[in-house]
Amino acid sequence: MRTLVTGGAGFLGSHLCERLIREGWEVICYDSLLTGAWENLAPVQGHERFTFVEGDVTKPIEIDGPLDWVMNLASPVSPPDYLEHPIHTLKVGSLGTLHALGLAKAKQASFLTTSTSEVYGDPLVHPQPETYWGNVNPVGPRGVYDEAKRFAEALTMAYHRVHGIPIRIARVFNTYGPRMRRRDGRAVPNFIDQALHGDALTVYGDGSQTRSLCYVDDLIEGIWRFVNAEVLGPMNLGSAEEVTMLELAELIKSLVGSSSELVFEELPIDDPVQRRPDTTLAQSVLGWKAEIDMRDGLTRTIEWARNRWAGE
Repeated sequence: MRTLVTGGAGFLGSHLCERLIREGWEVICYDSLLTGAWENLAPVQGHERFTFVEGDVTKPIEIDGPLDWVMNLASPVSPPDYLEHPIHTLKVGSLGTLHALGLAKAKQASFLTTSTSEVYGDPLVHPQPETYWGNVNPVGPRGVYDEAKRFAEALTMAYHRVHGIPIRIARVFNTYGPRMRRRDGRAVPNFIDQALHGDALTVYGDGSQTRSLCYVDDLIEGIWRFVNAEVLGPMNLGSAEEVTMLELAELIKSLVGSSSELVFEELPIDDPVQRRPDTTLAQSVLGWKAEIDMRDGLTRTIEWARNRWAGE
């Protein structure tokens, strides 16, 4: 199998590239390195079945030779990234997905796009099943990411209906693990970084908002099974283990062995109150559920961060 992975130098993309190489696939990683990093690809650099191409998906994608799959993971994903690059985020979700789908059509390849739990917005249904249409503010600051992903889903379905392209739409819920950026802006790397460096842990609001955190190895296993299943999606992929942000901060502080204090700041606009996937579909169709508990996953991530961020 030969596949193109857009956004392949990012957190999730690099783990997916590594898994595909391990499964015997030939992988072309396509990334602008805006939020991805060459060092994320260290495990596959120099491998005979791995190629890196620096490119921007908002421009037409040209790849020589046949492709069996196009896997579309390109996008800024953390709030600081898409708030700093709002127009580019919208262009990646729209033009980037269009170009990736056009390539899949030209190569007669199957197509996977990674969507997000953010398509559900600040949900009025809990947990969120794939049948829920969401509660999204299209003109709020988070709308640039939410609506980019919702458009990408709609465009992917349109290409499937009109052109018959085999597709997979994976709705990825909050995922964490090694290779997250130190100043990524999301809760897990923020808390770990602050705890490791003895800084106060920043909790937004009163910390009662919840997330369901999935360790990256579990998430990649879910994507792998999804790729090999005869189902289109959308498919929720995430952990059912829900935690408040206050509980998460206290747990990370304890695991690090930090004496850092907690400080509370104003809740960002449109920050979801609750977030947990209904994974019934993934369990029944893929035989998949997240297996690595949060304490274990956080311990692994903290150990990686100690080594990676020590000199930063």
